[in-house]
Amino acid sequence: MLTLSNIKIGVIGLGYVGLPLAVEFGKKFDVVGFDINQTRIGELQSGVDHTLEVSSDELKDSPRLSFSADLQQLASCNFYIVTVPTPIDDYKQPDLTPLIKASQTIAKVLKKGDVVVYESTVYPGATEEDCIPVLEQHSGLVYNQDFFAGYSPERINPGDKEHRVTNI
Repeated sequence: MLTLSNIKIGVIGLGYVGLPLAVEFGKKFDVVGFDINQTRIGELQSGVDHTLEVSSDELKDSPRLSFSADLQQLASCNFYIVTVPTPIDDYKQPDLTPLIKASQTIAKVLKKGDVVVYESTVYPGATEEDCIPVLEQHSGLVYNQDFFAGYSPERINPGDKEHRVTNI
């Protein structure tokens, strides 16, 4: 059973939403910050965030946070937070491709008892209608029986150094 004493968090997508979240959780919990961009991973491992959302000191103050593009590192997690972008297309419709690909990636390592929380900006119903079926199809597990999922609206205002994830 998942408890605060055995939780290991995987934050998928290390942009302006995911990185500050991973840094805060990494102060108290084991966290794998996962991104498919190996250059981004290398920068963060070197203590540099080119988005300027997180300072080098803030990265250092998160001792339980590691960064990886290696799926095997993500496999050790049991609580996943998806923070990938949801861009819009030329017709101003959301492009769920990053979200679907992140769901496929998580499904490869999803285990019984795991939890997946989507924190990407999506329309109502997208978690249940688009993401959870991908998790089920690619993992062979059953939602609300073998694994659990939820949605949390993102609470990040990019570039705002006053209203941060810790105080909003």
